[in-house]
Amino acid sequence: MEKPQKDGPAGKQRVTPCLLSAAFFSSLGSSFLYGYNLSVVNAPAVYIKDFNNSTWIERYGEPIAAETSTLLWSVTVSIFAIGGLLGALSVSVILKVLGRKGTLLLNNGFAIIAALLLTLGERAKSFEMLIIGRLIIGVDSGIALSALPMYLGEISPKHIRGFIGQFNSILICLGVFTGQVLGLPELLGEVSRWNYLFSFLAVPAVLQMCVLPFLPESPRYLLMERRDEAGAQRAFQRFLGKKDVSQELEEVHAESRAQENLHTVSVLQLLRNPAVRWQLITIIITMACYQLCGLNAIWYYTNGILREAGFPENVLPYITLSTGLIETLAAIVSGLVIERIGRKPLLIFGFAAMAVFFSLLTLCLNFQDRASWMPYVSYACIMAVIASFCSGPGGIPFILTGELFEQSYRPAAFMIAGTVNWLSNFAVGLLFPFIQEALQSFAFLVFVVVCALGSVYLYVVLPETKNKTFMDISQSFAKINKIPTPSPVHEMELVLSIKPDVNGQVQDVAKVESSL
Repeated sequence: MEKPQKDGPAGKQRVTPCLLSAAFFSSLGSSFLYGYNLSVVNAPAVYIKDFNNSTWIERYGEPIAAETSTLLWSVTVSIFAIGGLLGALSVSVILKVLGRKGTLLLNNGFAIIAALLLTLGERAKSFEMLIIGRLIIGVDSGIALSALPMYLGEISPKHIRGFIGQFNSILICLGVFTGQVLGLPELLGEVSRWNYLFSFLAVPAVLQMCVLPFLPESPRYLLMERRDEAGAQRAFQRFLGKKDVSQELEEVHAESRAQENLHTVSVLQLLRNPAVRWQLITIIITMACYQLCGLNAIWYYTNGILREAGFPENVLPYITLSTGLIETLAAIVSGLVIERIGRKPLLIFGFAAMAVFFSLLTLCLNFQDRASWMPYVSYACIMAVIASFCSGPGGIPFILTGELFEQSYRPAAFMIAGTVNWLSNFAVGLLFPFIQEALQSFAFLVFVVVCALGSVYLYVVLPETKNKTFMDISQSFAKINKIPTPSPVHEMELVLSIKPDVNGQVQDVAKVESSL
């Protein structure tokens, strides 16, 4: 067991090695892989298309038709989102059976299977193995982006819940950057080595499998769903680095007693419950804006703008690294300041800044030929859009999904959020080429509207969740949901409910009162 940490100046526990290890390694085998798979297919795209063509010739004795080649490549790339949707739809069942940590560990199996299929597809002369491998790694990402934020939110003390939750966003950005680096021609982005880019998928998964079993399960899950109070106490003690965790246990007990449904509710029950209506609407809108804000589409223009600026083709991969680097740095800065600034200001600033820089980018694209320096300004706008996204919208929607719902609603909420996330991702990939063809350089104005409306909605509806308990956050929506808040007398009855403590002794009322 870790040594107890001394209180900081504000009387709050410091971050323990156990908590940091859990946050890092759970993210490494989950969100890191999601980010890596967003960028890993870019470098070997030409080689994969050539492989598809050569395999087609070996099978059918003639070159592949241009339309078939395009379709095969599109399916290979886009089926990742279909797999993500399947993972998001199945995650609530897996979470109920295996818990948060067990789900993350099971998920490593999907990553390893996908790595084998994607790596061996070339040797087996099977583009079907590549497609199935992309589908399976999509399932891995769909499960990870629901189970990981839930685990991080439930193991974190409320005063650093945002900081720990941002490990999800930071590791996504680090995964994107790693995919860009390994895809350089000097490393694995070469015709004889491109399949090893997919072998790397197994490395983070194996590391997580080696470390995560020795770290605790979510104490909230153990106490509220498994009724394992002794296990929850030990988990709290390891995560917080202190022996006396009675206050944390009582907070979870109070939430249990306050909830009408102690069992995990279904998606249909969540959709029908008026007490969480605006939490659900907020998560759906925020998660849709996360995908529809235009960041994925920005990659369509990046290389073209760099070419316009006069950069040689062989230099483009190295300059593109700057986008992955700025993503990672912005996510780290956001993680460091989120507990000071709060979730709401960072989200609103991020979406509003994206709207501004998308507007400037549209202006620059229309005057691209008027001045030699204009392409450089366009590239600066692209970097600013990426930094704005990662400052808040890139990670906070996942944190909010865990914070806006109490324990019994959380798996269903993450299932709905994940479904919206992956459907929106698929819609952008499907529709943006048509939008681009119809609107040309004005295509980004669509995202200006999305970002602006998203920031306005969040300003009007979203309460600040920083340093609040899950019960406090739920009660902050009571007025807009038109649900009467509990009277002070009722709240005191809930808190002062007489129950045995972890040692089997009846708790003293005065002690409970002092912990409030």
